[in-house]
Amino acid sequence: MDMQRLLGSVLLAFLLTSGTAAVARDRQAEPEKPLTDYVDPRIGSEGLGRVFIGPSCPFGMVKPSPDCTPSPNSGWLPMPERVDGFAQVHVSGTGGGPKYGNVLVTPFCGALDRTQHLDYREYENIRLGYYDTRFKQSGIRTEITTAERASFYRFTYPEVADKALAIDAGFFLGESPVPDAREAQQFVGSEIQILSDREVCGYTRIRGGWNNGRAYTVYFYAETDRPFSEWATWKGDSITTDRTQYDSHQKTGALLRFEGDATTLQLKVGISFLSCLRAEANAHSEIPHWSFDEVHRQLLDKWETLFSKIEIDEKAPEAHKRMFYTGLYHTMLMPVDRTGENPLWSDPEPYYDDFYAIWDTYRTSSPLITLIDPKREADIVRSLVNIYKRDGYMPDARSGNCNGRTQGGSNAEIVVADAFVKGLEGIDYELALQAMLKDATVDPGANHEAEGRGGLREYLELGYVPWGTDRAGNRTVEYSYCDYAIALVAKGLGKEELYQHYLKQSGNWKNLWRDDYEHSGARGFIMPRDADGQWLDSLPYGHSRVMQPKYVYTPMTFEGPWYTPWWSMFFYEASSWEYSLSIPHDVSGLIEKCGGPQAFEQRLDTFFIRNYYNVNNEPSFLTPCLYHWLGKPWRSSDRIHTILAESYNDGPVGLPGNDDSGAMSSWLAFHMMGLYPNAGQDYYLINTPLLRTTTLHLANGRDFRIVADGLSEKNRYVQSATLNGEDYPWSALRHKDLMAGGTLVLKMGKKPSEWGREMFKPNH
Repeated sequence: MDMQRLLGSVLLAFLLTSGTAAVARDRQAEPEKPLTDYVDPRIGSEGLGRVFIGPSCPFGMVKPSPDCTPSPNSGWLPMPERVDGFAQVHVSGTGGGPKYGNVLVTPFCGALDRTQHLDYREYENIRLGYYDTRFKQSGIRTEITTAERASFYRFTYPEVADKALAIDAGFFLGESPVPDAREAQQFVGSEIQILSDREVCGYTRIRGGWNNGRAYTVYFYAETDRPFSEWATWKGDSITTDRTQYDSHQKTGALLRFEGDATTLQLKVGISFLSCLRAEANAHSEIPHWSFDEVHRQLLDKWETLFSKIEIDEKAPEAHKRMFYTGLYHTMLMPVDRTGENPLWSDPEPYYDDFYAIWDTYRTSSPLITLIDPKREADIVRSLVNIYKRDGYMPDARSGNCNGRTQGGSNAEIVVADAFVKGLEGIDYELALQAMLKDATVDPGANHEAEGRGGLREYLELGYVPWGTDRAGNRTVEYSYCDYAIALVAKGLGKEELYQHYLKQSGNWKNLWRDDYEHSGARGFIMPRDADGQWLDSLPYGHSRVMQPKYVYTPMTFEGPWYTPWWSMFFYEASSWEYSLSIPHDVSGLIEKCGGPQAFEQRLDTFFIRNYYNVNNEPSFLTPCLYHWLGKPWRSSDRIHTILAESYNDGPVGLPGNDDSGAMSSWLAFHMMGLYPNAGQDYYLINTPLLRTTTLHLANGRDFRIVADGLSEKNRYVQSATLNGEDYPWSALRHKDLMAGGTLVLKMGKKPSEWGREMFKPNH
């Protein structure tokens, strides 16, 4: 090579290197958008979704937000509803009666002569970890962020104003004038004390709510960054200058006034379920400074760490990014980590509350948390098992440190089984099996709404729960699945006799299968049956010898007549059409009962074409995927994508039903990735993703990548698949294969193919 060519080569190499470096510098100068920017807490906030819109840490105990009248479950309602103030503890996405809404703080202007200071919003700015509004009447701006156990407020008052703040220890959601009203929260007591010219403490004690639970106590410690010059306290309707209002079963609160030219006031509110001193410690340890922005940044960092566990196609539409990461966010709001905050017992085990309810979350929320943060999910399961050890039963739902209510099965068993078959570590599975067997063998008697299996004696004697016991239909179906969960754990622990017993018992759903019943061209349904074995076409209600009302029951019956309580229906929140397709542990047996593959496919088509499918509730979560068992996963994908297009979006009404602690959101997230778990079992069904690429950064240090090669609106059918470069013709993926890491490539095309005719790799 001559010198000129050599110099030219060196120069070219230099330019290429410089260009690469320049591109790298440009990329460094323009950092990637953080994943937290894609979260929109407003998605699902209106309509049926009922999600919490205020700031929260992952599984955070404190959730501050506006409370707009005492009625909504999450506290918030869209403008123009009034705002009573900002409470510190809330739930997300729930139905039924409200819970919490405790310790209300309200900035106001004027004299300290009123206990209520209602106002209206000019605007709202709602972002991940941040809430901002301005009141119309007072002109006060309120900004909120939070730590895990202490909230942080920044109030900006008009320059010419008497700056004041109310702290209401008596406020709560779901108050009813009817004593002991079902599902209503009931006031028990409160207390408040002025500690200094910057500090106030107290507590509120409330009982009831959705789970009709015993009293819980929320203690608080509030501290301002500027001294207040005047104060008053109230008890009932009486406002005084006393520093303390002790508990005499009346509502209490404090009014604080601030002098000076400064227009900004900052407030920390520490919360505890143990004591005021613990609330103070939470405030000072979690927020040891007065930097609002620093608290917000730390909150975002916690979420970013979790969101980064799943990376999706960077070229995905912005709406899809918002839907996906908001779905992850909603999934990790509840249950709530109250480790060290349990007033009932003290031990080193994790403690979680607000399982609201496992009937909703076991299907998709628990499996999604397992992929994102398996250590967290293991702690949640340990908490369930420890609640059994201390309280006697694992909950199906729990809130305010109290079990209740059961909606169908004893579904914590499925959560345990899901953890077991996926190899989550740190759980005492022998003790967990004891907890599962307690559910399956000891009737909770009169406490069956709170825990255990109602109608268990009849279930064990007859093989089904007969009509006359509330929710007899879905209890039978769900107990069967819970029995299957017990069988899986028993087998894994080497207890063959237990395994065989509960495997056989898991077929009890067939004892309510009425083979000769026909409806809409389908034959065979789960229908009511009395203790004598007789099928019931009309259901009696009540025990009067004079009036004996009955109503006709069909597979389409969802609600009964006015005289039948919602809670006492044969199926809870579903019809027989839905539950007769909800046998997740024995789909092959279900297909046989329905008359074989052809009849089953026709039945599924009828179910969707005639809109018997209920998108807004959990019993039908798995049903769109049932075409997999017919060797036609492309039909499952078609159904799923139609549901996504018609029922989900990135707007305030973007969720089709109560989010139920992230259930609707986690269902969405899984289907966007193209995987769907059959909870309590060790595999994921493979569907056409909504995203071209998804990368799971697993806790074991490996990555698992899903690539939909050629995916487009037209190319929506899987033609073939490879796993780590090898042909993968099966439509389900074992959890252990996912955890081994690697790449699943789905080659997409315009027409359905033969791919996926078999679900599982042989000898798995």
